[in-house]
Amino acid sequence: MHAEYALLTEEIPAPKCALSFSTPLQLLIATVLSAQTTDKRVNTVTPELFATYPTAAALAAANPADVEAIIHPLGFYRSKTKNLLGLAAALEERFGGEVPRAMEQLTTLPGVGRKTANVVLGNAFGVPGFPVDTHVIRVTGRLRWRADWNAAHPDPVKIEREICACFPPEEWTDLSHRLILHGRAVCHARKPDCAACPLAGTCPSAPILG
Repeated sequence: MHAEYALLTEEIPAPKCALSFSTPLQLLIATVLSAQTTDKRVNTVTPELFATYPTAAALAAANPADVEAIIHPLGFYRSKTKNLLGLAAALEERFGGEVPRAMEQLTTLPGVGRKTANVVLGNAFGVPGFPVDTHVIRVTGRLRWRADWNAAHPDPVKIEREICACFPPEEWTDLSHRLILHGRAVCHARKPDCAACPLAGTCPSAPILG
């Protein structure tokens, strides 16, 4: 595992969050919007959204139809708008309009689960976090980094705990980024590019997939 991660580190020396943001609130909003769509697409709508609603108070007071019009290209815009207005109102009511820095508080916000909270903690606050998305699930499974690698419906929380137990906390955020970026660029869901993969020599799935 650690030898393979060393190769991933060489392949992706400076990983970073693909979502564009400049404040914790912006990252929280962008991460909620990224569900069921790509970070690249989210980045096309957030400049207008952030400029129109620069604070939690402004977003909480927004007309839902106006927010829906901005984020419409992302899909699921009605439910996402409901979550955004709900979390903005919760931030105002319970946290003084500021994004909290603790998992337990973040996950009380509408539309915010452990994955979103870990993204915000790791990238906005420098608090160790290991977001588990579909890429992380796929890559760790193919590499056999976890016991339930062939489970039909793997548990993201269990994966988070199992992988984090093998790495120091200061590596968790970059580790997640590298697995996600590797999954997007090389270890694709349907047709992985094993010929271009630096881990092909040790990956137990490479002979099957490649």
